[in-house]
Amino acid sequence: MNKIKSIGILTSGGDSPGMNAAIRAVVRTALYYDLKVYGVTRGYDGLVKGDIVEMGPKSVANIIQRGGTILKTARSQEFLTVEGRTKAREQLQKFGIDALVAIGGDGTFTGAKIFMEEQGIPIIGIPGTIDNDLQGTDFTIGYDTAINTVVDAVDKIRDTAESHDRVFIVEVMGRDSGLIALRSGIGIGAEAILIPEAKIDFTNMLNRMDSIRKNKSSRIIIVAEGEGEGGAFEAAEKVKERFPHYDVRVSILGHIQRGGKPSCMDRVLASRLGVAAVEGLIAGKSGEMAGIICGDIAFTPFENAIKHIHTVNPNLLKIADILSL
Repeated sequence: MNKIKSIGILTSGGDSPGMNAAIRAVVRTALYYDLKVYGVTRGYDGLVKGDIVEMGPKSVANIIQRGGTILKTARSQEFLTVEGRTKAREQLQKFGIDALVAIGGDGTFTGAKIFMEEQGIPIIGIPGTIDNDLQGTDFTIGYDTAINTVVDAVDKIRDTAESHDRVFIVEVMGRDSGLIALRSGIGIGAEAILIPEAKIDFTNMLNRMDSIRKNKSSRIIIVAEGEGEGGAFEAAEKVKERFPHYDVRVSILGHIQRGGKPSCMDRVLASRLGVAAVEGLIAGKSGEMAGIICGDIAFTPFENAIKHIHTVNPNLLKIADILSL
């Protein structure tokens, strides 16, 4: 066993369904290996301020099914400074914490990388973000729940769209990534999917809508919020200009995509990664993210994990195009 005798855990950045399942896995795995484990409240802000509490089996009882994060999350301007990170290290020393598990996305891992290199604290990351935009893992914790939330919501929207022969432009989350829009768009049978990774050709989209209008009584267009300045409203204006007789409505799903009970897939994924993170620290790993690639645990350096994915699977784009007819 490595010299590590105690582990701290924090959640940072946007919350995602399954974070609590990951917290539970980290705590119980640490206890299994006779390590002390501490929860840091409100991410890096709590780390700087020393909002830290020891956790035991009861601390994580009955949380695997809960959305959000029991450790809460917050932004920290102070942690962005050397002085703030020095305070954070001093807090860890005060509580006798030897290493950290950080659950979050690219911002979380960027901060973890700097903290590790500057202050010498071993850190393993767990990917917790609904955007699924990290390298080194097939899926991030929360992504499966988020796309199922979108599918459930848009299925209901299509019911009313069918009843009124309407066109609905549905905006989903994904400021820098269209992976929620792409996969959920295929899942709900969208007539068009607009994502930042693919060059949007509004003319082609409108021509396709014109060709299928006799075959369908409703049309659903999925738009990632990062697509252009106008997002769903820009797409709606384009449709109204071409088809002034259409009854066009905009629906922005917003933060409901972040909430709710995590799916079974997210609970299992979080559990596997929580165990892997602790075992990685025990084995001497640091500065890496624990992920799942092709069904197996894989560790990816932070600097590689946070490189944004600028392309999407071309087969998924082709499938979306074929099935929109």
